[in-house]
Amino acid sequence: MPRVKRGMTAHRRHKKVLALTKGHRATKHSLYRRAHESMLKSLSYAYSHRRERKGDMRRLWISRVNAAARAQGLTYGQFMDGLRKSGVEINRKLLADIAVREPESFANLVTIAKGKVQD
Repeated sequence: MPRVKRGMTAHRRHKKVLALTKGHRATKHSLYRRAHESMLKSLSYAYSHRRERKGDMRRLWISRVNAAARAQGLTYGQFMDGLRKSGVEINRKLLADIAVREPESFANLVTIAKGKVQD
């Protein structure tokens, strides 16, 4: 077989992969073949975790709203049910923000929800 010298294209591709795996442990950041495997895995994790983060944030908002609602004497489910029945359409992200930054406004929302839950 004739000798093949790797030209600029392959060299550039290798450098790009090694740059992407900078910070990985052991040979995963220095040897091309190991680095390529590590890069593929890390990119797939990044893709799936971007989607996972959305659920994580929703869980965080729900726990914040639940804590604030319980401090006012309602559970999360009762609070959300009361808001829905009273026609208040505020998403969980905004509710969590209000609960943390404006407790008095959140207390007003809780009284609105309590009025509909009691009925």
